[in-house]
Amino acid sequence: MTRHRAVVAGAGIGGLAAAVALHRRGWDITVCERATGPSAVGAGIVLAPNALRAFDAIGFDAARAAGHATPAAMDLRRPGGRLLSRADGAALAARYGRPPLAVHRTDLAAALADALPEGALRYGTAVTAVDGVGADGPPVVHTSAGTLTADVVIAADGIHSPVRRQHFPAHPGLRYSGETAWRTVLPADGPPVRAAAETWGRGERFGVVPLADGRVYLYATAVVPEGYRPADVRAELLRRYGTWHDPIPALLERIDPAAVLQHDLYDLAAPLPRFHQGRLAWLGDAAHAMTPNLGQGGGQAVEDAAVLAHLLDGADVPAALAAYSAARCARTDALRIRSRRAGRVAALTHPLAAAARDLAVRATPARASRRMMDDLFCGFALPD
Repeated sequence: MTRHRAVVAGAGIGGLAAAVALHRRGWDITVCERATGPSAVGAGIVLAPNALRAFDAIGFDAARAAGHATPAAMDLRRPGGRLLSRADGAALAARYGRPPLAVHRTDLAAALADALPEGALRYGTAVTAVDGVGADGPPVVHTSAGTLTADVVIAADGIHSPVRRQHFPAHPGLRYSGETAWRTVLPADGPPVRAAAETWGRGERFGVVPLADGRVYLYATAVVPEGYRPADVRAELLRRYGTWHDPIPALLERIDPAAVLQHDLYDLAAPLPRFHQGRLAWLGDAAHAMTPNLGQGGGQAVEDAAVLAHLLDGADVPAALAAYSAARCARTDALRIRSRRAGRVAALTHPLAAAARDLAVRATPARASRRMMDDLFCGFALPD
């Protein structure tokens, strides 16, 4: 039997998940990653119940492979410490079958990479263009190390996807959300953090998420001009958040500025018309870049990977990719828009508007808050 061959552009969570899923279905896989090796600096990722079900569909146990911490509660607070709401982990588990799991993104990527055959992942190999993607004949993948051919090409090449720009030249591209984000992971050499929490100020947010073996994932956002980069990261974070409630000041004192990532937050200005073209498919941020306000960027990429591999299993490739577009476009675009709107609410800067927001959050019963997440956490299913 002739084995199918896939080339995946990008070794992020979505690209690696797609590669693992197809490898386990008997495909020959090549993953091209522009970076020269695994990143030594990373951030955390919270895998919601829908993402965990998508990993289950791939046959990959994310919790066992990468280690996890399960927050007993996710608190939402004001900078002074006042509790606005609490998402109880036991209640989430009861409603959705499992609670969200927090993992280190680098650990998760390493576990996925380890599930691939030796030589399948090629670091230092950037995909620059993909030609000949029609139904007849194999596409040609142009890389910095030469050309490749495949039965299917999966563009998981990130938010700035060169392959997306090549094939959708008239698309408006990315839209700046108005916020930048700092992220880092603290080592397990300080007082333990027992619960995840996010704190909302006016135009500023700060998040704390415990990871496995005592490490702590920190993230912060602020409304700033696009491209804003402070000269002293530690001083900037202390200025913005150093007077907020405990344990934020003590955590900020522990950060290593060299290990802090800063990225402006973008999403697609408009949806792509489709997620495929002939034998080429887009996945994850390359297909539907969204802001992180719902914590669904990685989760939707894993959903993409599970659906794509399922549809490609024994099917005609162009027909399978058309079915993939039909299955994924509406859900991911609805979440892109929902995440954008959630970010606007969380980033309010006017005192009266922020006060009204906080009052509305406090007045919303926990059960109603959980119901509002049903379509998100229960919305993943493999198509027939």
